[in-house]
Amino acid sequence: MDTNSFEALVVDKQGDDFKIGLQEMKLEDLSQGEVVIRVHYSSLNYKDGLACMANGGIVRSYLHIPGIDLAGTVLSSTDSRFSTDQKVIVTGFGLGVSHSGGFSSIARVPADWVVPLPPALELDEAMMIGTAGLTAALSIERLEYNGLNPQRGTVLVTGATGGVGSFAVALLAARGYQVAASTGKEAEHDYLRSLGASEIISREALNPASRRPLEKQAWAAAVDPVGGSSLAYILASLQYGGSVAVSGLTGGGDLPTTVHPFILRGANLLGIDSVHYPIERRYPLWEQIAVDLKSSGKLNQIGSSRIRLTEIPVYTEKILDGRIRGRIVIEI
Repeated sequence: MDTNSFEALVVDKQGDDFKIGLQEMKLEDLSQGEVVIRVHYSSLNYKDGLACMANGGIVRSYLHIPGIDLAGTVLSSTDSRFSTDQKVIVTGFGLGVSHSGGFSSIARVPADWVVPLPPALELDEAMMIGTAGLTAALSIERLEYNGLNPQRGTVLVTGATGGVGSFAVALLAARGYQVAASTGKEAEHDYLRSLGASEIISREALNPASRRPLEKQAWAAAVDPVGGSSLAYILASLQYGGSVAVSGLTGGGDLPTTVHPFILRGANLLGIDSVHYPIERRYPLWEQIAVDLKSSGKLNQIGSSRIRLTEIPVYTEKILDGRIRGRIVIEI
């Protein structure tokens, strides 16, 4: 491929004038890095939706190519760890935020951001998983490090039809956990059960009109990509010594809680950040995700919609409004 002329989805903002659209780019237009990658697939995440809007608060400087995930083949590398035509994944770090991202036919990234594709995965499957699946897997890893096991009881997953939530339900079920999936979408109950949820909890049940500092003990743990007021209720409802792995704020950034769950029930609030997760620990985690999802057949049940670069602006509105089930894979 000619690296001196390729297409990318570009956002630009000059004063109050915001533009998004395809643009011809050259390699010199990209951020610096040791590895040049032919991008085959990317994916659409909530953070990408923010990057593709005028006041999303994500993009550091313009012109900019969004896209926090990519999977493709190496075109060239000045780092000996990577060779031409090698299949690789890049997620997190500054990709698509402070560094030109994956919504481009060509990407150039630092070698320390690159993960070899596990043999059990195809490139498009890696982007079905993407940052969402990695975040879900990291959440479960942290919960288990803090004492969670299937014998402890039911694990709650909020925002369960979204990317992180869907993968959390599927991964937990594949590892033998009883899973309660929370959603505000009644039409998606069968979908969540197909992923392995044994119980469906309404979104409203986690946001009661009145609440107490401590509620009845219900959950051994929770994976929460939602945050906000429902997180406060979940903390108050944890079993003794339980933990919540929180990775998002679609429900809001405020946390109206008290210290009671922490000092009277030994609750743990675990912050999950997949962006700066150490590169040396990423490959084993990707391998574990592949084993858990493919051996259980859950990856295809999560499903994905396939779109082109030109369709991204339409789908960013949907993902920001919470109207996406599963994953959006972008065919570059």
